[in-house]
Amino acid sequence: MIIEVSGDILLTQAEAIVHGVAPNDDFATGLSHALREKAPTLYKDFRHYCQTKHPDAGGLWDWQGPGCKRVVSLLTQKGAYGHGEKPGHATTSNINHCLHALKKFIQHEKIKSIAMPRLATGSGGLAWSDVKPLIQSVLGDVGIPVVVYSEFHAGVAANEGLKS
Repeated sequence: MIIEVSGDILLTQAEAIVHGVAPNDDFATGLSHALREKAPTLYKDFRHYCQTKHPDAGGLWDWQGPGCKRVVSLLTQKGAYGHGEKPGHATTSNINHCLHALKKFIQHEKIKSIAMPRLATGSGGLAWSDVKPLIQSVLGDVGIPVVVYSEFHAGVAANEGLKS
């Protein structure tokens, strides 16, 4: 079940927050930056993971720190490993691979609900009209609430229909 809402995703009642990043991302903008501010160890652990594993786009990385909500980082963009390099834009192919990996992860970990922004439409550079059908196609039958934050409103809790 996919539920579109407006509000502040950091106030979600969902079990996990899902967001898109590039491998070796610096978490400097958007939701990634907000997550970095809220949980600095998330960013440090992600950078360590990327520097030791050099993951490719199309996969995911899961993190949960003490007293923090679980965060699933989808590797939607090509990474920037060289000095001064910038991450590439997201691709629908990478999004598709990430969403399939996320679906398997949800089933394996028995995740009860997730919240995500309009994936890969900010720094990722994709149009929502290209991403939304992929989310609906891959996650529409996952059997849990998938809350998509289509509009951001700082400090406003969305009516997700989830139990706290």
